[in-house]
Amino acid sequence: MISAEKLSQGYGRRTVFSGLDIELRPGITALLGPNGAGKTTLLRTLATIQPPREGRLKVNGREVTSEAEARAARRGIGFLPQRFGFEPGMRVRDFVQYGAWLRGLPRAEWSEATEAAVEYVDLAGEAATKLGRLSGGMRQRAAIAWAIVGRPPVVLLDEPTVGLDPQQRLRFRDLIRGLSETTIVLSTHLIDDVDAACDRVMVINAGQVRFTGTVDNLKLRDDSSMSGHSSLERAYMSLLPEGDRAR
Repeated sequence: MISAEKLSQGYGRRTVFSGLDIELRPGITALLGPNGAGKTTLLRTLATIQPPREGRLKVNGREVTSEAEARAARRGIGFLPQRFGFEPGMRVRDFVQYGAWLRGLPRAEWSEATEAAVEYVDLAGEAATKLGRLSGGMRQRAAIAWAIVGRPPVVLLDEPTVGLDPQQRLRFRDLIRGLSETTIVLSTHLIDDVDAACDRVMVINAGQVRFTGTVDNLKLRDDSSMSGHSSLERAYMSLLPEGDRAR
């Protein structure tokens, strides 16, 4: 799990968010908010890539107060950024094993953990295929395997369904639903994915948490005066200031 108290982050003189209190437990939590709300910065902070300016951060029960503790915490975190880098000539199996090495899995576990992750995302038949030869959907599945290799207890996914077609998104939902015992944070703009795959929702805007709770509890805030095609969309829109509703 991940917990944070009075968490603040920013760049230079700009504050992205301030004073956030967060508690994330096993299950799938959607992170919603308009562009510029701070979602990516929050995920990078929770992944210990970017030390917080202020506040306390605990990952899997361990407080992160130094770079050494951050490195130790990363062994239990799978983080998939929205624009992940890859070498087109690298085979799927090698790419996923590289993720195991980065996370600090013992060398003796690399092979078994890699094969398990590749099989989980249904790419066992493509394990020897170079990433550059995969379709966009298959490459995204390889990236998910990279993030979950060794089954870390925390997985952070930043806009993982961007660019996927409807069938690929359905497949993605099935993959993350199978990881329900993991603490998963899914940053997305796609309300359909939230409704279909997530247990809880955190809405942030202007550096503040506007809502945190179950998907069903958010639906109870449905406001018929808001634009949207579902109760969840209208409830989400009702939490945003008027100037952000068109973003």
